[in-house]
Amino acid sequence: MTLLRAIQLKKSFGSVMAADNVSVDITENEVIGIIGANGAGKTSFVNMITGYLKPDSGQILYEGRDITALVSRDITRLGICRSFQVPQVFSSATVFENLLIALGATQPSLGAMLRPLHQEERIREAEVLLERYSLTDYRGQESSLLPQGIRKLMDIAMAVVSHPRLLLLDEPTSGVSADEKFGIMDTIMTALKVTKVTTLFVEHDMEIIGRYAERVLAFYDGGIIADGPPGEVLENDQVRQYVIGEELHRAATDDQGAGHA
Repeated sequence: MTLLRAIQLKKSFGSVMAADNVSVDITENEVIGIIGANGAGKTSFVNMITGYLKPDSGQILYEGRDITALVSRDITRLGICRSFQVPQVFSSATVFENLLIALGATQPSLGAMLRPLHQEERIREAEVLLERYSLTDYRGQESSLLPQGIRKLMDIAMAVVSHPRLLLLDEPTSGVSADEKFGIMDTIMTALKVTKVTTLFVEHDMEIIGRYAERVLAFYDGGIIADGPPGEVLENDQVRQYVIGEELHRAATDDQGAGHA
């Protein structure tokens, strides 16, 4: 079933074309990696889907409903959520308090949101998230003191408190060490599979794309130049030239050859 459909999205900033007739269908339960050089249009696409940016023309349909003109808050309520490259957390609050605040913000009424944080139901939900996102050991730690990878996990845990059907992640491994990146992504993907969330993630690390994406969208100059399975897209001539770069591709090929030697 098609969950989201982008139809001929266009967006320009002066002479810069951020989206040039972008059309794509997103199916339920897909895990899609989005790649492209800086300025290729990846973030503009994510921002338009989530309502932070309005296209100059085109349509965005979610479950058949036109959401193009909706503001981000209303889009979130419909079931489309996102995390950010820089985690959006309350630095002076603990991990547990951040989760409780996020849970409180999902309440449908202002009165419900302003009730004391430590309600039994919220506490139970926060405890589940701590466990699911491997945050239990950091429960009482102030967020400003957390390692970057743990902050990323907490940001994503906060993004899913409203039980979204579609989640967009902006560079989930940026700022995370090479030794930690696979562990962080394993935790994220395992948690999201439990809740059956359709996931799109922007990523510059081709190892992460190759290992975790089921489908890849490659952006260049505001358009999608390749769409398909990771192995197919990462071997695409245009992707190798404009996204990966011939030298990086050659180095990856050499490493794979050495691994089989």
